[in-house]
Amino acid sequence: MPTSSLDENDRPGAPTAAVAEEARQASLLEDNGATRAASQPNSQNSKGLGEQIVDALPIPSSTQPVTDPGQHDMADHMTDEPTLSHSLAVDDHEEKGAAQQTHYTNEVTDLGWNEPKQDIAAPLVGGMDNEALWMLVRRFDKQMYHVKAIGQPVPGDLDLNIADDEEFSPDKLRANLERLYMTVGMGMLGAWKHIARLRSWREKQRTGVFAGVYALAWLLDLVVPLLSATLVALIVSPKVRALMFPPAPLALVGSHGGVQKPKSGVLGSHDSATGAPENHKGEAVEAEASNFVDGIASVALASAVGKHPQGDPVDNEGKETAADAAPDPTMVAVRASDAQSAAAGQKPDAKHDKTKVPMETAMWTKMRPAMHGLANVADTWERFGNALSPTPPFPRHLYRVRLASIIVPLFLISLFVTSYMFMKGVTFGLGFAFFGDPVISRGLNWLNRKIPHWEKLLELRNTLLKGVPTNAQLTLTLLRIGEANKAPLPPPPRASHPPPEQPAAITDEQLRATGAEPPLNATDAELDAAIAHDPRTAHETGGPDIDASKDAAHNKKGSKILGVLKKTVKGTVQTARGVDTAKAKLGSHPAKDRLGVVPPADADWTSGPVAFKSRYGGKKGHIYITAKATIPAVAFSTDDNLVDKIGTEPREDENLHPVWSIPISDIRELKKVGGFSWKAKIIVGWSLGRAIADGLEITDRTGQVHKVTALPLRDELFNRLVAMGGQKWEAW
Repeated sequence: MPTSSLDENDRPGAPTAAVAEEARQASLLEDNGATRAASQPNSQNSKGLGEQIVDALPIPSSTQPVTDPGQHDMADHMTDEPTLSHSLAVDDHEEKGAAQQTHYTNEVTDLGWNEPKQDIAAPLVGGMDNEALWMLVRRFDKQMYHVKAIGQPVPGDLDLNIADDEEFSPDKLRANLERLYMTVGMGMLGAWKHIARLRSWREKQRTGVFAGVYALAWLLDLVVPLLSATLVALIVSPKVRALMFPPAPLALVGSHGGVQKPKSGVLGSHDSATGAPENHKGEAVEAEASNFVDGIASVALASAVGKHPQGDPVDNEGKETAADAAPDPTMVAVRASDAQSAAAGQKPDAKHDKTKVPMETAMWTKMRPAMHGLANVADTWERFGNALSPTPPFPRHLYRVRLASIIVPLFLISLFVTSYMFMKGVTFGLGFAFFGDPVISRGLNWLNRKIPHWEKLLELRNTLLKGVPTNAQLTLTLLRIGEANKAPLPPPPRASHPPPEQPAAITDEQLRATGAEPPLNATDAELDAAIAHDPRTAHETGGPDIDASKDAAHNKKGSKILGVLKKTVKGTVQTARGVDTAKAKLGSHPAKDRLGVVPPADADWTSGPVAFKSRYGGKKGHIYITAKATIPAVAFSTDDNLVDKIGTEPREDENLHPVWSIPISDIRELKKVGGFSWKAKIIVGWSLGRAIADGLEITDRTGQVHKVTALPLRDELFNRLVAMGGQKWEAW
């Protein structure tokens, strides 16, 4: 593999320390991981039997947040292992991919950052295919906006938890709604499809076994023990899950439990609700989530403006009236509801409507806790999923054993507790909760005085799900694995063409049956007919009223008006860009930050993994990461020959002349920022039809902020910086 080498400290006077550090690193790598594993207190390989038993118990890994909340500790390097994520990243793994091999390089090994996906080594990380890895990274990029380094102990020994006071923005709310659809929504849909299959009796043998076992347990008063034992088996054994609930593509299973034509008209993906085709794994679900939020917004906006297309007037020939030449009001969000109220003869201003201001204030005030609640629900769902199906390098069986250990006592108790005893206990609990407030409140007050923040220790992420990552924490650990081995993971490939409208290949992994019955008890002809492409299916609705409400195009006249408006706005934007260039030359800092934000249509996006095209203070250059030096750092240089030096051994007399440089261990905050304001970004993106190159703010331990703009690979740079050091991050 080609290597990239770059070092701002490789100059007279510095080589001695650098060479000594390289020799030390090489000696550590040559030890085959034995010394490293022995020096890792958090490593799974180095834990004794007693520690492993404690790990399997649902008790907090640390009580420091309660016993000593004021203690802070900051790690300077990943090998200091401040969290389980750092420990796993530097551990010696049994299954190794290309990014986990020993790389004796001065800088980093390029595993294919600018190569097509078929030319990238597979697997990059042992135990998972590249498509699954890139799916996690894509969703991580959309979820993470702003992180801060913290010194407090982290819940469950994993960092990158969501801060209690995280910032609110409509874009983050949208990202959380999309994430909720992809996690909870798809999980609930999958559960409902399995229930529908069982209730339909199409798979007679499987449903018959379920019904027979349940009937026998009912006759013997063993329903609760049966359910408890079944739950334990499902938790502990993935084979039992596959046997009891054989897989089938979600889009192929109808609400009646039989085979249906996917809503997209073709079975192009296996894990999406519509079955839409995709270029890369997970893209169809991500597109569904985005359109799901768009659909909610569209319906809400149409309701706000009182859209009722069935009542629109038509002329004698059945054609739309001239008034329909105007754009659809659902496309104009500004004051739409007020316009509808005014049209009804009401006065929607704040002077006449005294509820307007307090309701708006209450809604926006409650948005942050609502968004935080959505994120917590998605986090918990992801943790349960990663506990049942762990991804290397996280332990394979530890979390399943811990979950099962909670259910086993319930199974044993249920063998002796009668239904009468159970109902008496439930009704007592309900009565105490309703009438026992004096006792409950006094007890909680005493507990808060004696053990402040005790509730933090009882959170699921600190007890039953301690050490179990969310998808974001899992992704960060995988990124850290690449950085620990000097082989940063290549970013997800970009789709340059639309996905083909043809059926995706189906194997036993996606469609399987139990027993002698065929999958879904459907014939090959039925399956072929459902899977084949039909362009009409995607447009089918439940009736003419839905068709009328769904249609937003109306006619060609409205489209022509929008086309003229787009040309006008495009001219205005081009003029504004010229004005920004002139203002930047006169010293305007906001204008400098906007230079280069809209790259040319034929711009070369080739960049990374060491140097990233960007601007600082309006000047073109590269922000680069050097790990060859004794102290890894991130810096910005305007050196035109910088890219030519990547992959070479710089001579001692070469100087990159960095404008600024920050040691990786000194970074305290990373924040993604927009190239334009959100309103300007919408206007510029719509009128020019181009991608916007956003920016990144890097804050060091002294509080100094360095803002890099016009950064096409912002997410990729963010991921490298957040994964390189020993910081414990918190998401804001």
